[in-house]
Parts: sequence; structure tokens; C-alpha cells
Amino acid sequence: MAPNTKLVLVPDTMGRQGMDILKAREDIDLRPYDPAMPAAELHVLLAEAAGIALSFTPYRQAEMDASPRMQVVARIGVGFDAVEVPALTARGVPLMVAGTANSTSVAEQAVFFIMALAKRAATLDALVRHNRWGERMANLPGEIAGKTALVIGFGRIGTRSAKRCAALDMDVVVFDPYVPAETIAAAGYRVATDLDAVLPHADYVTIHCPKTPQTVGMFDAARIARMKPGAGLVNTARGGIVDENALYDALVAGHLRGAGLDVFDSEPVKPDNKLFQLEQVLLAPHMAGVTVESVAAMAVATARNMLSVFDGAPNAENVINKEVLS
Repeated sequence: MAPNTKLVLVPDTMGRQGMDILKAREDIDLRPYDPAMPAAELHVLLAEAAGIALSFTPYRQAEMDASPRMQVVARIGVGFDAVEVPALTARGVPLMVAGTANSTSVAEQAVFFIMALAKRAATLDALVRHNRWGERMANLPGEIAGKTALVIGFGRIGTRSAKRCAALDMDVVVFDPYVPAETIAAAGYRVATDLDAVLPHADYVTIHCPKTPQTVGMFDAARIARMKPGAGLVNTARGGIVDENALYDALVAGHLRGAGLDVFDSEPVKPDNKLFQLEQVLLAPHMAGVTVESVAAMAVATARNMLSVFDGAPNAENVINKEVLS
């Protein structure tokens, strides 16, 4: 490797569009890696790396210690709960995310879940497939027009989900204690300042907040019990925000209409997960933000993020630990 060349590690699943941007640079030595490789093998590669792009590979203190030349760590996505941010910050290494590259995809998935729950899509499909036609009037689907959608988190994805719910004639209420109430109101939505107080009035709840110590277990048994009887719960954010056992109990008891889940406590999901037994639960394998369009957009954003650091002009908007920029 030439003296001024930077070794950049990218998962072999990264979109071609991003790889092409990095390959076009003569000062970049691009090296794909298996994101499921053992940590010990990854640490060997990290010894010479100046940058790494992450899909689902964790990057914590041990990885930072193995990376003496690291200049930038970039997530091909927006979640970063598998990254130990203080370890990077202590070394002055920026953690970068893909901005809005997959925000539309996730928002669309959330609204799809809401519509599918309202129309009882899984149940109606099963009635036809399994010769249960005679049951079709037993549990009717509903409309979402005029129903209340509670959007939790008003960031890149929550703002887009709110917009789509409003376009479907839903009454949109937003809860985000970190966003000024006037910002939410200016966007045309009602503001909820007390989550527990608004839950009994929401027909559908869609979660778009990050996974933090404050949000882990946010929807435990007590909070789920506060939800409106017959409501639907959608989680396309992160597993652990919703207590899966409490959700199962509420669904079996008939308290909730159903749930749409793209994320889980343990991924891949264990085959004995009790939620699999329930027809009113819609499941997806953490793919809300992974579409043809978003894979390309995230790859491009990730490549440009990394190059911005190497070129001495970091894309500050996509830096999580902004303190390293000063």
C-alpha cells in the first residue's frame, strides 16, 4: 500500500454505488469484509484501517483499541446502538450516519403496518388461504381516516411518518420531548407533552425514537395497559423499546388490535418467539430501511461521509459525536 493510501473496510453487502465512489479514489484501498466475521479476524484488519463502514457489525472499545489509525467510523444507516460512541469520542474519531438516506423507506414501512393492521390484512389473507371464508364477517377491518396516529419521535423518520399519516386523513399527534412544541405545531400536528396522558386516545402508535437508556423498555406492561383498547402498535425503531412479553400478553388478552414489528429484542429472532403464534402480529426481519432505493442511497451517503473526513471537511450534519469536530 502506497504511503498516502488509506485502507477502508466496507461490508461486502454495501451497495455497489457507494463502493464505486470509493474505488474511484486513487488514495483509497477498498477492502470488503464479511460483517459476520469473528471479532478476532476483524481486529486484524482494523490494525491498518483508516476508515470502516458498518452494517450490523458492533464497534466498541475493543475494536477502537484494535484501530490505531482509525479516522472515521460510518454506519450504513442511522441507528448506532451497536457502536460505543464514547470510545470513538475519546480518540477524536467521528461516528457518521447516513442522514435521510433510508428515512422514506422506514416511514413507508411504518404506514404500511398501520394500514395492514387496520385492514386486518394477515387475517383476511389467512381466511382465503385456509378455507375459512365463512369467518369473514366475524372480525371486520376498519378505516384509518379520522383515526388518531401517535408518532413517537419527530426526527428524520418521524417527520416523514407524520406527513404520510396526515395525507391519509389521520389526526396526527406527536410526542418528542427533545423537539420544541412550536416546531411540531408549525408542521401542522398536535403536540403531546405527556406520553401516558395521550396513549388512551391514540388508535395507532408508531415508534421512531432511538434506542437509549431512556427509551429501553419504554413500552412495558404498564404503558401498554394505558393504550386505547383496540389500538395498534408499530415499532420500526429498535428492539428493546417494546417489552415483547408484555406485548404478547396484551395481544392475547385482546387489549390491542395488533402489532407491526420490524425489530426485536434478539436478532435474528429465535424460532420459539411467542409472537409468531399470533395472526394479528405482522413481522419483518429488520428491513424497514432496506429497499432497492435506500441501499443505494445509504451506500452513497456512507462513502461521501468517509471521504469528507479524509478530505478535512467532515459532513457535520451526519456526525453523531459533534464534539470531535472542535
